[in-house]
This record gives sequence, C-alpha cells and structure tokens, in this order.
Amino acid sequence: MDKKIIKKTIVDMKKNLVKVAICYDFDGTLAPGNMQEFGFMKALKTTPKSFWNKSDQLAQQHSADKNLAYMLTMLQEAKNKKISFRKEDLQKFGISIPLFKGVKDWFPRINAYASSQGIELQHFLLSSGLKEIIAGMPVAKEFTKVYACSFMYDENGAALWPAQVVNYTTKTQYLFRISKGCLDETDSAVNDRTPKGQRNIPFSRMMYIGDGLTDIPCMATLRKFGGNAIAVYRPKTKTGSQHAEKLLRDDRVDNIAPADYSEGSKIDYLIKAWIYKIKAELDFKS
Repeated sequence: MDKKIIKKTIVDMKKNLVKVAICYDFDGTLAPGNMQEFGFMKALKTTPKSFWNKSDQLAQQHSADKNLAYMLTMLQEAKNKKISFRKEDLQKFGISIPLFKGVKDWFPRINAYASSQGIELQHFLLSSGLKEIIAGMPVAKEFTKVYACSFMYDENGAALWPAQVVNYTTKTQYLFRISKGCLDETDSAVNDRTPKGQRNIPFSRMMYIGDGLTDIPCMATLRKFGGNAIAVYRPKTKTGSQHAEKLLRDDRVDNIAPADYSEGSKIDYLIKAWIYKIKAELDFKS
C-alpha cells in the first residue's frame, strides 16, 4: 500500500478516536523520593535532610512558598559549591532518577490497549518538581505536556529566576487547561466559559494519579466534575499504604494501588477497567 495512503489512514483513525487523559504527579507517584535528591544532591555532596532543612528554614523565615524556597536554595547551594546550574546541567540530573517498576514501558503498553478500545490516551505531568530535570528523563517524551516549576535563563544559559512555580493548589488550573485544550501556560482562553460539549477532554474522561496530601486538590476537583482519581503508594511500605487507605476512607480517591506499573499489576488492571468503562458508556449512548 502507498505510504501516503497509510499515513492518511492513520490520521483518519486518530480523528475517530475518543480523547482521554491521565494526569500524573511525579515524586512518589512515578518515582520514589524527590527528583532533586538524586543527581543534583549527589553533585552538591549533601544529604536530602540537610538540603530540605535549609529550604524549609528559608520558606519559614520569609513566609515564602516552599517551592520558591527550594528553587532559591538550589541556586544558592549550586553557587556556593561552584556547580554549573544551566538548563543542560539540570537535564543531566534527570537521567539517573530511578522510576517505579514498569514505568518505562507503561506508556506505549497502556496506549496500545486504549487504542484497541477506540480511545486516544494522552498523558500529562503535573509536578512541583523541575521541568528541566524532567526533560532529561527517558519517559519525558511520553507526555503530551509537562507542567512543573521552571527557571528563566540568562544569555549564557545560566538559571536566573523562577519562570513557573507549580504548587498543590495551582496544579488544579492545569486540569482546566487540559480539559479546554488551552495547553500553553500563557493562554488566557482558559478563563473563557467553555460548554461541556465543546471541551477538548471532558473531566469525566480524565484520571488523576498521585500519592499524597498535595494531590488532594486535583483529586477533589476531578471527582467533583465526574472524573476519577487513584492514590498510589510505594510497594511494601506500611506507612505508604496506610496513608493511601486513609485517602480512600476519606473519599478522596476512587481506588488505591501500589506504585507498580508493570503488566498485570493492580494499577494496570484499574486503568484498563477505567478505559473499558469509558468505551462501554460511549457505546451505550451511541
């Protein structure tokens, strides 16, 4: 078959697919720990406890947002230790960050299942970590859009000042951007009234996956408007599972699962069941 015909066929098939979105937190959801604690802190030759103590003290001293405080602490500590703090340096720090089991092949696998159900599955990352570090990770290309903290850079490429700060409440704005299709952070059309029938992806076809209290605003927002949420926890950790169970008891989430994304895992089953449910509801209404 002619390549042009094949390409057109694929495009036509995609047009007929129903758009569905999964929104992920990162730290504790797709990877254990905080992303700053691996390559960056190793370069500083410091411990997470020491770094976060400095950051928390700075936030408390100035009544500052904790994410702004950690970004300034990163800049100050890198300067004090004479460590290069350019965009490419931060991306290199992302290469060595460990991911939970199954994450590396999760995206193509779950996308293939969704496609078999007539669904185009899109993935979005909503993180209070650094976009530049995320860009260096092997799974960065799997996301339609990454919303995270980021820096402005000078003419030499060195970090100057925060460009974007994402905290647990500002995360919710990105759910509306995704739903309305206003993906650019500067697109003011996100504030326009958009009737449900004209949404790019209705909230009812959106899922949020997170691990902690900072994810509750996003979980609550989606569930209020017909979406779903799952709390994950580090496998084989009692405190993690207890925290997730509390979120379930408090009706913050629809289900909980270990942060194991391998085929046949609980979250693999839950997401496939959710996709199948969306497909069944669409079939019933058609």
